[in-house]
Amino acid sequence: MVITFVLMIVLACCESVRRSFPVNLILLMLFTVCESVLLGTVSSFYRVEEVMIAAGICTVVCLGLTLFAFQTKWDFTTMSGILFVCALVFMCFGFALIFIRSDIVRLVYACIGALLFSVYLVFDTQMMLGGNHKYSVSPEEYIFAALSLYVDIVNLFLMILQIVGYANKD
Repeated sequence: MVITFVLMIVLACCESVRRSFPVNLILLMLFTVCESVLLGTVSSFYRVEEVMIAAGICTVVCLGLTLFAFQTKWDFTTMSGILFVCALVFMCFGFALIFIRSDIVRLVYACIGALLFSVYLVFDTQMMLGGNHKYSVSPEEYIFAALSLYVDIVNLFLMILQIVGYANKD
């Protein structure tokens, strides 16, 4: 998990590393491997059916949100400040959950997280598209764009997995 965090910071903050081929691809692949180990570990705590349902829901949601991002007139790229504040509050709420032992509160947290990462997915998709949006990611930043979308989808999957897990709790 520490390696994943360090790799994400390096890829997000160090422009020279992010743009130097093949180092950027190697770091992105290493990040992907570390994330897959993390996802595999988390998924092992759920039943196979729950993981498959969450994967299916996540796939449909991601496809729907991507299509929405392509065709909508709303410019989500102008919402970066609001999204940052929401993510900060969400993170503080997550730290508070260390001390709160309520399943209902954890379910609410997962639902809010799914909504937040859904909006982030639309935001990052529009950043990649460029076009008529106020802000965009340049083509040289393909590693940053891939990392952003990947993190959005992984976090969305984890939130949906928690929701499905609570729905099937015995």
